[in-house]
Amino acid sequence: MMTMSISRTISVSIKRDPKVVYEFILNLENFPRWARSTFQSINQLNGKWVAETAQGSVTIDLTERNNFGILDHFVKLSSGAVIFVPMRVIKNGEGSEVIFTLFQTADMPDDKFAEDAKSVKKDLNILKNLLEEE
Repeated sequence: MMTMSISRTISVSIKRDPKVVYEFILNLENFPRWARSTFQSINQLNGKWVAETAQGSVTIDLTERNNFGILDHFVKLSSGAVIFVPMRVIKNGEGSEVIFTLFQTADMPDDKFAEDAKSVKKDLNILKNLLEEE
């Protein structure tokens, strides 16, 4: 029998063209500007994106530029564990919807999962505010 993770999909509506939102997120140098609860800084080292987090250094492998608004990425922790982060930007009327799916790992307590979901929502709201102010 296949086991599945508990997931939560979190979204935010942004009053900006989906292409603008996509390009902003695609530029990993912007991650610390909006994903503040996770990324303190990010730099490219030896062709890889390395970010500093509260849990130490992680590497981020973002899907290649595409025409579908897909921003899926893999975050490799210092422990070697890899976390898959599905993310999309889709058209919502004259604006955009940013959709982020968070998975609860097998060893993650429910309260930590709820805390992570709150952090993602907070970060998406920061993204919204940044992009709507520009």
